[in-house]
Amino acid sequence: MSRSGDREEQVRRMLDGPHPQVPVELGRRAAERGGRSLRRRLAVRRLMVLVACVAVLAFAVWASRTHPWEVPPSETTPLDGW
Repeated sequence: MSRSGDREEQVRRMLDGPHPQVPVELGRRAAERGGRSLRRRLAVRRLMVLVACVAVLAFAVWASRTHPWEVPPSETTPLDGW
């Protein structure tokens, strides 16, 4: 028998054997853990949206005060008549 056949036979023997008892509170604990995970994920998502909104607002305020799209005034005067 090939090596994969040996593994299949071993897995079949394990699955045909007696199954362990599942704790009664396992479903409740899993649901609580999943609820906490969902709430944490939602809180992180809301925080990320808040940080993004603050960043956009800060950029808008900075841009409105400094006008980065305008050409800065030249520091030298042009010479006429040369």
